[in-house]
Amino acid sequence: MARITALTYNWCSLFVRLADPSQHTEAITSRPLLLSAPARLTRHGGQTRLTVSHPHAEAAWVEATCREIAAFFNTLRRTAEQFDPLHCWYRLLSRALVKYLDGRQLQPPAVLPAPA
Repeated sequence: MARITALTYNWCSLFVRLADPSQHTEAITSRPLLLSAPARLTRHGGQTRLTVSHPHAEAAWVEATCREIAAFFNTLRRTAEQFDPLHCWYRLLSRALVKYLDGRQLQPPAVLPAPA
């Protein structure tokens, strides 16, 4: 159970880091701000719309942040066909850790040739 809790905490920390890569925020305090909003899914005329209502005082920041994260994942999804899962993971980490990488993109290590 402790491993599952740690894994969940790490995933939430990455999600929060995607939301605000410039500063460290604890997942346990900022996750409710980003994930605890009621939403309604509506389908009409071949379109699907997700309407999120956020009752918090920082709702404008949360909306802008969620839009940025959604745009990043849409870009990643469009280009994912060109990359293997490892490259997608490195793009995700590069975005989350941009503060520490100074804008550089992480690259997977080069694969060594098979011994002859």
